[in-house]
Amino acid sequence: MLKRKIENTLIQWKNKPGHKPLVIMGIRQCGKTFIAQHFAAENYKTVVYINFIKEPERINAFLGSKDVNTILLNLSAQIQGVTFTPGNTCFIFDEIQECPEARTSLKFFKEDGRFDVIATGSLLGVLGYGDEKKKQHRKLIGKKNPGINSVPVGSEDIIEMFPMDFEEFLWANGIKDEVIEALHKFYREEMLVPAGIHVAMKNLLNYYVAVGGLPEAVNVFLATNNMNEVSKAYRSILKEYSDDMVKYAPDKDKPHIRECFNSIPKQLAKDNKKFQYNKVKPGGRGETYLGSLQWLEDAGIISRCYNTDITGLPMEGNAKDNVFKVYMADIGLLIEMLGPGTRADILQGNLGGFKGAIYENLMADTLHKKEQNLYYFQKDSGLELDFLVRLKGECVPLEVKAKNAQAKSAKTVLNHPEKYQVRHIIKFGDCNIGREGQLQTLPNYMQFLLDLEPEEIILEPVDTDAVNALAKKLLES
Repeated sequence: MLKRKIENTLIQWKNKPGHKPLVIMGIRQCGKTFIAQHFAAENYKTVVYINFIKEPERINAFLGSKDVNTILLNLSAQIQGVTFTPGNTCFIFDEIQECPEARTSLKFFKEDGRFDVIATGSLLGVLGYGDEKKKQHRKLIGKKNPGINSVPVGSEDIIEMFPMDFEEFLWANGIKDEVIEALHKFYREEMLVPAGIHVAMKNLLNYYVAVGGLPEAVNVFLATNNMNEVSKAYRSILKEYSDDMVKYAPDKDKPHIRECFNSIPKQLAKDNKKFQYNKVKPGGRGETYLGSLQWLEDAGIISRCYNTDITGLPMEGNAKDNVFKVYMADIGLLIEMLGPGTRADILQGNLGGFKGAIYENLMADTLHKKEQNLYYFQKDSGLELDFLVRLKGECVPLEVKAKNAQAKSAKTVLNHPEKYQVRHIIKFGDCNIGREGQLQTLPNYMQFLLDLEPEEIILEPVDTDAVNALAKKLLES
């Protein structure tokens, strides 16, 4: 079984008094169903699993009244031998996007309080999904008024699940916590990583770039060590994504979503990796493809990295909405799109001119799975830094190199602190830990060690009694 970080989040959710139903959203095939079933089996006496794609007849249990007792009665008629034990039963509503009524029922499960509910869905973030799906849904069940089916705002907790990050990939490959702790120590104290660990981590990172983080592909890799089998798994996954684009996207965007999706490797191959609509198709314009690109982002398949020409905080306030790069949300998807033989090239170090784009996407993969918005710095003068992050209260640029090339823009920025207000830059590459003044160098396999959690702010309480007493004294004098 693959160990996932989200397990800790699920335990915290269950242990929180009065917790709400939980909705797990995320890209298709990132492991939502497996983790929900595994967690429920470990923590509840009874698990009621419903998949609304495989069992569309279950939709009928949620039509009409959303009263929990009515839903239980309907389900007991459909599922023979099931027993609902208050306090020890977990319902799993899988592919809940197929049944808006079940999503609405979460409000009533919250108010009832006897049972826990975990819902999963692959396309819950897609804007405009609801209205079109409701029309299809009403047609499917043959009813004009199947009942209220709105999103139960305030009655559910929502978390996003991602494909496996590099640390989870290390766990899957048998790397123990002691190794991870040692890497933290080397990073924190800026110590050279011993050769035995350094070489092993470099090899494992190459495997991660070639395999990616989608659990099905990782399991195939662990079972076979065969990259051709990994490729077969990704082709199947990409076929599912392609089917979703046809099945769920708004009609006006369906012809263009695949064009946008298929253009991403070409966009990243350019020296200027800014996403350009005329590279999707000659003569392409934003008004044609903007909705298609948004659909891919809302579905969790891609992530956008926005340009800013200011190296300062807040980055969102300085970002340009119409100037951005597009990366795949998981590095394995990009590798598969690059065609047969790319995985062999990665493992043999024969990537040619595209290696920079791959390692940039690797950094985007890392930041995306840390739930970071993506930004990069670029000015018309040609000055460019690959990524900007908030680190310990400062804007810190990140440079990413496949090998250990010079970071000219980084040195220019550091040489002019009065202009750029940057005091520290990190360069990741094919190197060991080092430092040249304010430019820190780290091996690419240490990207996952970046601590990007918001800094803790503890406020001193205001002594309101003293303020009130002082005001009273002044008024009486």
